[in-house]
Amino acid sequence: MPTILGQNQYGKAENRVVKITRDGATHHIKDLNVSVSLSGDMDEVHYSGSNANVLPTDTTKNTVFAFAKEHGIESAEQFGIHLARHFVTSQEPIHRARIRIEEYTWERIEHAGKGAHSFVRKGQETRLAQITYDGTSWEVVSGLKDLVVMNSTDSEFWGYVKDRYTTLPEAYDRILATEVSGRWRFNWTDDEQRMPDWERSYEQTRKHLLQAFAETYSLSLQQTLYQMGSRVIDNRDEIDEIRFSLPNKHHFLVDLEPFGLKNDNEVYYAADRPYGLIEATVVRDGCEPRIPVDLSNL
Repeated sequence: MPTILGQNQYGKAENRVVKITRDGATHHIKDLNVSVSLSGDMDEVHYSGSNANVLPTDTTKNTVFAFAKEHGIESAEQFGIHLARHFVTSQEPIHRARIRIEEYTWERIEHAGKGAHSFVRKGQETRLAQITYDGTSWEVVSGLKDLVVMNSTDSEFWGYVKDRYTTLPEAYDRILATEVSGRWRFNWTDDEQRMPDWERSYEQTRKHLLQAFAETYSLSLQQTLYQMGSRVIDNRDEIDEIRFSLPNKHHFLVDLEPFGLKNDNEVYYAADRPYGLIEATVVRDGCEPRIPVDLSNL
């Protein structure tokens, strides 16, 4: 045979599940987009078309919805752990399960009605989680994307390399804005007693990211990125690694002199492209980085 089968997986992608928890007149929403990917003893289905070891992807979809009822959704991470453990331990041919989850957040609308059951979709960011289990070890990576932040001052950019093609003027008071995409890897393996409080961990990690961004007097977006990652590692013992992809959302001062007007750092042109893209990993000393460089593959 001139070819052999390489790495492969299969599953059901983007299962949208919304779980309403009714606490009397007060309701709580968990809104997830769950993708299941399974791998194991799957050579024959590729070589001969035999489905003897194949759990239908429709079954994985049904499992997601059934588990939302049977186990509830305490957090994206905990829900993913339940699913990954189930697929690996209940099906002998399946050796590894990877669960990817996006969580969409809703805010409660305060109103004069009797019930607390009205919500508005939050537009701040999408929460992320990836849970991988191979029957013996776990890897849990959480994160977020589409978190847009801006400092309207306390940012400079100067002293950089210049050559014959450099036209960018040095800036000593500029807008610094970015759209944060970040992933962080937990050092939790399998000890149920040491399992992190996933909800609190996400809230606190997000808080440290935002505080570091706001409190850093920035001489470069790279410096701000490192401060954000360091703040998380220093304050969250359960996290060993965090990787960022930060596009520099450029804001350029508009030349108002043709109109006889002075632009004293007041009017900017927001350019959507091209944009600088700053990416880096911050790792706890003594740990090896394992989060892929390309966050789109996570």
